[in-house]
Amino acid sequence: MKSTILDGKLIAKNIEENVRKRVYDYEDNYNDNITLATIIVGNNKPSKTYVKMKTEACKRVGINTREYSFPTFTTEGLIQIIKMLNDDSSINGILIQHPLPEIIDEQKCFDTIALEKDVDGLNSHSFGKMSFNENAFGAATPKGIINILDFYNINLEGKKACVVGRSQILGKPIALMLLNRNATITICHSKTKDLKEEIKSSDIVIAALGKPEYIKKEWLKEGAILIDAGYNYVNGKSVGDAENPEGIASFYTPVPGGVGPVTIATLLENIVTAAEKQKELIQTKETKGKQYIKEEI
Repeated sequence: MKSTILDGKLIAKNIEENVRKRVYDYEDNYNDNITLATIIVGNNKPSKTYVKMKTEACKRVGINTREYSFPTFTTEGLIQIIKMLNDDSSINGILIQHPLPEIIDEQKCFDTIALEKDVDGLNSHSFGKMSFNENAFGAATPKGIINILDFYNINLEGKKACVVGRSQILGKPIALMLLNRNATITICHSKTKDLKEEIKSSDIVIAALGKPEYIKKEWLKEGAILIDAGYNYVNGKSVGDAENPEGIASFYTPVPGGVGPVTIATLLENIVTAAEKQKELIQTKETKGKQYIKEEI
């Protein structure tokens, strides 16, 4: 079977071009800039690399960034920083780079982010709205996966999808997003019995377990679609959570160059959407205020 590579770099380029145009339109319409605040705690090298990549991507499309970096911190201290950024009208989006050190209550911090500035979609309220198929910022990686499937016009309706991994930031949200597209979902995890058979019976497999090449090529059904959201560094090269499925999968994402670039581009998309909605909200309040004054007079 001839396998088609789902080119994340191409998709990311298209998203970035669209975002860049929206940023320029925003600046023209509002005479203002769009700014993302990033928070990083600790000395985790991969986290610092990811923040650097996101900052560089913001620069490419004209989004300003402010970085708040702390070698160590407390939950209470971090919450105060987040509240300060919530109240700062010049900040349009807030991104907390995860994972945070174990001493910090990660979800409590995510839930402090104002809903309209939660551009990484990690607030419990955002997750709840998304699960009901309401407008909310989806976490960048799962939403990026949906962007990949949409770009290649892959119909999800009626398909059986197996999500391998149940993390709050990837496994659970992508399962709900696929369910909202009328796919039939199975979520697998460390306690799942006979993972191989679950994968073998699935039309779409989302690899999101964080173990290098754990899912074997021969586990896939002939013609299945593999979305590999893993990123591992082994023996000097980058590999995903699944073996390369060339010849078995009908479509698959490479590692690197698949889900990763689209995740960052999707974050940019969320940031500019947040900025636009914030301006629309301000204009609506001003219009209502003027109408109220007019009626009182």
